[in-house]
Amino acid sequence: MYTSELLPKSEIKFSFELSWDETKPFRDEAVRELSQARPIPGFRPGHASYEDAKRHFGEMKILETALERIVRAEYVKAVLGEKAETVGSPQVSVDVLTPDQPIKFSTVTPIAPQATKLPELKNCSVLKASKPVQDAQVEEAIDEMRRMRRTEARVERAATMEDLVIVDMEMTRGGVILEGGKGSDYRVYLNESHYVPGLTQKLEGIKAGEERTFTLPFPEQHFQKHLAGKDVDFKVKATGVFELAMPKVDDEFAKGVGLESIDKLREVLKSNLQIESDKKSSDAAEIEMLEKLTDNASFTEIPELLINEEVRRMMHELQHGVEDQGMKWEDYLSSIKKTADDLRLDFVKQAIRRIQTAVLIKAFAKEQNIEVSEEEIHAEIDRILEQVPANDTETRERLASPDYHEYVAITMRNRQVLEWLKKECIK
Repeated sequence: MYTSELLPKSEIKFSFELSWDETKPFRDEAVRELSQARPIPGFRPGHASYEDAKRHFGEMKILETALERIVRAEYVKAVLGEKAETVGSPQVSVDVLTPDQPIKFSTVTPIAPQATKLPELKNCSVLKASKPVQDAQVEEAIDEMRRMRRTEARVERAATMEDLVIVDMEMTRGGVILEGGKGSDYRVYLNESHYVPGLTQKLEGIKAGEERTFTLPFPEQHFQKHLAGKDVDFKVKATGVFELAMPKVDDEFAKGVGLESIDKLREVLKSNLQIESDKKSSDAAEIEMLEKLTDNASFTEIPELLINEEVRRMMHELQHGVEDQGMKWEDYLSSIKKTADDLRLDFVKQAIRRIQTAVLIKAFAKEQNIEVSEEEIHAEIDRILEQVPANDTETRERLASPDYHEYVAITMRNRQVLEWLKKECIK
């Protein structure tokens, strides 16, 4: 027997009471487990009687061993009976655990948040601002292609601002070489601006074999906080000056990328840029739509467990992105002048919004009876499996697991809901 009670912060409490007789199946199973692990003399492992096990282990030991099975079985029945969408594992409190007496215990578990009010779609319309690609954007793309295909020719003259200079470089402060501040064969394109401000100007006119020393201030917003705004001493030696030649924009250039003419190249580039622009506009409209929908909906309180898990996921995504760009996580935190705990606090509001949006999409799926068939799910998993090598058994087993099946089902359902919402809301 149990009773249920909704608690603040989206938690549900189940209070259980089982008579001594109701615990008998669990105690019998506990006896089998105990006598299997620690056989009683004169009995085959797992075959001692209850009375013999009681004399050997003590009834309290049997009851304590049975407790986990009792809690698990009764908790599952209660959750199913109440149709409660619990999240995570329950906190268990045992109130009475005495032989020959009713057993009393309770569980407290977070429950999934719900949308208590769905928004009116007519109040959430969004205009997709798709912009036509301009000819200047096409020419910029061509210039980028030319830079990728430019040639380098060593020259015996002073470097101009259109050249590439190869240098050995040493950076010091107070006579101490900076971490990572010494190396050979640095490639410095003098017409590019992503270096320490002033570096390319200091190298203008340098010749192969020439050495120069100079001092430059690091940017105020440099990611290495201890160097931001500080003067750093440079010692460079040019090992080569190279003239950069850009290919002409003509039919031969287009043929180098598999197209018959420069006009055809411009046509293809314009089409690709338009597709990219339309996707950005569509993505922006989708985000605006979801923001409006979430703003106009109402939700139950979100359990702290879910918020903390979402914040943890967001922190992982950010750290992974930072490290993918070649920056150390500690240096990134220094550059934004925040600790990891500061970021976690900053992410709480965004985490709540992300959870609410997911809850809203699920609620719309239920309202509109949007479901994904087993055939569709299996077809999607089969499609993914086709891309996995046959000898990668670990990945293939994971993709075949029930957890991944559920993940694919939710992902496909959410995708269908989003497509339906975009048809309803985005003009």
